[in-house]
Amino acid sequence: MMDKMFFESKSRYAFDETVERLDNIIAEAGWRVTHTHDLQETMRKNGYEVLPVKVIELCNPKYAYRMLSADELRIYGNMMPCRISVHEKADGKTYVSRMNSALFASQIGGVVEEVMSGAYHDAESFVAQIAE
Repeated sequence: MMDKMFFESKSRYAFDETVERLDNIIAEAGWRVTHTHDLQETMRKNGYEVLPVKVIELCNPKYAYRMLSADELRIYGNMMPCRISVHEKADGKTYVSRMNSALFASQIGGVVEEVMSGAYHDAESFVAQIAE
């Protein structure tokens, strides 16, 4: 099951260019980058060295509203915002990973499944534009 829950794609671009291109692709699609976590920098501040890794948090307000506007669905707010991780490996290549939120949400059904499936398919289209 775990091999279906998480995906990783090799980027055609170097690390910084992958992050920049994803930011632009996300914005052009009408989504918002709410925050980018620089985990390499966070680890450095705590005395550890790791290869570059950034986690991009992205949100589509129309999707988010469908879940956050209903009291009975707010419990699923911890699935938001969506996240895409860009990381470099020891081979010097850049990779993009993400969770299969559609598969996870299929266990819940209803509006949550509709919203998270839509978000998943949108995110996959973003990644496809930079993947080898």
